[in-house]
Amino acid sequence: MNSFLLVLSVAFAAGTSCVHSAPLPCDIYGAAGTPCVAAHSMVRALYQQYSGPLYLVRRSSDNTTKAINTMTAGGYADSATQDTFCQGTQCDVRRIFDQSPRGNHLDTAPPGGAAHHPDNGVNASKEQLTVGGHSVYSAYFEGGMGYRNDNTSGIATGDEPETMYMVTAGKHYNGGCCFDYGNAETDAHDHGAGTMEAVYFGSSSGWGHGGGKGPWVMADLENGLWAGNEKANPNNMPIVADFVTAMVKGKAGGFTLKGGDAQKGNLTTLFDGPRPNGYNPMKKQGCIILGIGGDNSDWAIGTFYEGLMTSGYSTDAADDAVQANIVSAGYKFST
Repeated sequence: MNSFLLVLSVAFAAGTSCVHSAPLPCDIYGAAGTPCVAAHSMVRALYQQYSGPLYLVRRSSDNTTKAINTMTAGGYADSATQDTFCQGTQCDVRRIFDQSPRGNHLDTAPPGGAAHHPDNGVNASKEQLTVGGHSVYSAYFEGGMGYRNDNTSGIATGDEPETMYMVTAGKHYNGGCCFDYGNAETDAHDHGAGTMEAVYFGSSSGWGHGGGKGPWVMADLENGLWAGNEKANPNNMPIVADFVTAMVKGKAGGFTLKGGDAQKGNLTTLFDGPRPNGYNPMKKQGCIILGIGGDNSDWAIGTFYEGLMTSGYSTDAADDAVQANIVSAGYKFST
């Protein structure tokens, strides 16, 4: 057993007596030498020791705002505070806080080259679920909604390596552009092939596609959604599940796509190989987007529960440990 797996096995064993003492995704990646430079979640902490705000809601009755924190360090969203604050009115999500030390918070997105209007925030109470047995809310995108940070710290630029994943809903998607989470242009305009590297989930097939009819985990590399390095990759099959772990990993000369059921099992490698023609080297700019394309294309629908971005190309062992943690978190729809 290598030293990384040994550290994790000891930590997980120690965690059996306390639900929050087991390493969480950013602890796992940090221990593997690929620390989180962005960590966003509506539902839980992504570090053992994180006890700050997860997201900011604004109520329509008086436009006041309230930060929704974790209930405990390493714990789940305090949805009861949101319920009390938003009672009798509607709230939207104005910011999703970055849990990493980098402070890469996501705010509602400004106008861009595709959609020339500012994006709306998601309805804070649209979808309720349970994670770890605790009632929480998702970021439920219905079109015209998106988040962005153009002035980031520590996010990969140029051809630098990175890993990103998001947990998303497997049955709430469309073929619109583009339900993305990840690295994009810093001015909300299309700068050409290779200026983005974001994980996409949906059934768009105009640029590229996998096998079957979708939805697929693909990489938005700008001017193309890629299921592999050709227009069609029949080996990239749809992930059929209520909750999906979708992952993109980029490095000099190549990229990897992984996906899996966020409630059970392991990740599947959907593609691992060279970049498409015209995408090497990459020209990443280091913005972070959520729910939109790099040029503010905001016609996609989808659901975001949690996600992160790392500095460096993560190991398969770390990816597997993160997937195991996601499964252990216990995502379930409320009944």
